[in-house]
Amino acid sequence: MIRTPHGEPPAEGAAIRVAPGVLWLRLPLPMKLDHVNVYALEEDDGWTVVDTGFDSLRGRAIWEGLRAGPLAGKPVVRVIGTHHHPDHIGLAGWFMDRDGADLWMSRTAWLMARMLVLDVQDRASPQALDFWRRAGMPPEMLERRATERPFNFADVVHPLPLGFTRLTEGQEVTFGRRRWRVAMGHGHAPCHATFWSQDDNLVIGGDQLLPSISPNLGVYPTEPLADPVGEWLDSCARLRALSRDDHLVLPGHKLPFTGLPFRLDQLTLNHRTALDRLAEALAVAPRHAVGCFDILFKRRIGEAEFGLALVEAVAHLNHLHRAGVIRPVGESGGAVLWGA
Repeated sequence: MIRTPHGEPPAEGAAIRVAPGVLWLRLPLPMKLDHVNVYALEEDDGWTVVDTGFDSLRGRAIWEGLRAGPLAGKPVVRVIGTHHHPDHIGLAGWFMDRDGADLWMSRTAWLMARMLVLDVQDRASPQALDFWRRAGMPPEMLERRATERPFNFADVVHPLPLGFTRLTEGQEVTFGRRRWRVAMGHGHAPCHATFWSQDDNLVIGGDQLLPSISPNLGVYPTEPLADPVGEWLDSCARLRALSRDDHLVLPGHKLPFTGLPFRLDQLTLNHRTALDRLAEALAVAPRHAVGCFDILFKRRIGEAEFGLALVEAVAHLNHLHRAGVIRPVGESGGAVLWGA
């Protein structure tokens, strides 16, 4: 079963010691998932920081307080990005510029992050509009998004200087006075690094290993036929072989927890049952991706969540299509209809 040794997260600007030399910190996010966990691991000459939060005036101010308080004025000598998403690497470049910190990431994560920071768009691309239309986005929402400035990584991610240290599958690395095995997960983000201590029971899970929510598994206009659900299920099986009940997982969101084998089984079952529900419904009547929201999520999806729900619905349809369970059977208003 899942257990959470700490019932409450650290207050803003404060830290909780979760293991010798390991501090749990939390940065705010301006969205429904309103926080990201970051971790500081003590070194002889400073700190290694795992993930960073958004680059914002508030985020920088919180870090200044953390540096003066829990980090005791010592420099950040290394930043580790578990994956390329902006809430995890937003301030990596800031620490590199300010402290001369080294950046450790997988090559794919670094390339994705640097590409997206440089790719600033004032309007949604034709490819994005076509992708949303074919998924069944309502015409009025599609028209509005065609005229709005889309979210850009550069809005919340500090420019990344050239140069990083590559993390690879199965590699052994040393930081925080521990030896760690690197294990890559896929599905939520390509080449998402998790870290398994070889000296105690700690696991740094990022968004690959979360206790009470499932990370978004999305398909985007950049790779419209991708199968992140299949990659996710494969990753859960591989990481399950490494997991132990006594592992203390330090996740990217929510609370640190134990009971990782149970949680990985639960995450796998959640998606397999969602796929079964979807296949059964499409055997009765064709639907487009947006029309599958009620089946997949079993709750009303508001506009703030609409984009993430759309890309996850497409991901589940793509997985069933690859498995030969469903196929395109027509169109409605430019949206692809899927049926058995």
